[in-house]
Amino acid sequence: MELMHVVALAIIQGLTEFLPISSSAHLILPSQVFGWPDQGLAFDVAVHIGTLLAVVMAFRKDVINILGGWFGQFSGSGTLATRQTEDSRLGWAVLLATLPAVIFGGLFGDVVETAGRSIAVIGTTTIVFGLLLWWADAKGTRTRDLATLTLKGALIIGLFQALALIPGTSRSGITITAALILGFERQSAARFSFLLSIPLILAAGGLKGLELIETGTEAQLFDVALGVLLSFLSALVCIKLFLKAIDSIGMLPFVIYRLLLGGLLFGMLLL
Repeated sequence: MELMHVVALAIIQGLTEFLPISSSAHLILPSQVFGWPDQGLAFDVAVHIGTLLAVVMAFRKDVINILGGWFGQFSGSGTLATRQTEDSRLGWAVLLATLPAVIFGGLFGDVVETAGRSIAVIGTTTIVFGLLLWWADAKGTRTRDLATLTLKGALIIGLFQALALIPGTSRSGITITAALILGFERQSAARFSFLLSIPLILAAGGLKGLELIETGTEAQLFDVALGVLLSFLSALVCIKLFLKAIDSIGMLPFVIYRLLLGGLLFGMLLL
């Protein structure tokens, strides 16, 4: 990979992993418009590591508290129910919301990825789920916080998250959409979406890492290291700025961006 490709793709991955604008829609553009070569499996692993480190760093206190609460519930006196805390319940919610994506990904991931990675599909999902995000933000009551999240609500968000297997949907976008539909405030919706990304990015990066070991693919150490660094920095900045601005700007700017991006993809298809 040329240096420009490494820099651009790492930053694109870092930004689009967490903004509700679809990473697959953006990663298809460089190859389609500029004819860039595929970045390769090793680089995919690198940027997954970078984005994982970023979200763990941004939510390190939450991660520590959730892990402490979840494991802590299995020790002490009383029943498991009486030892529940807000942190342990949030840990259960994250686990339950992750299951649908893991199950559906294991069953249909390869089929959806192969059949769905086209400009027509990505353009359609970018627009459709962008409009759904706008509707959820406009109609949602935005009165609930994560202390009110039930296991049923977590499962509903998890089922929505499974739709992100379809390229162009945006994992962060669809989970924020689901949380807004359930009446959560924007900060809580974004926070839960980002916490949900941790086990999924870890699983995806782990699978790609195993595939990399099995194939014995060679990697340029400089490209990999730069990919980790740039995806980490861009994702970390993205998360912090997004959480800072979300209450004031809402979802409309991202919806408009998705509509324009979807229109661009269809324009490319027609041309």
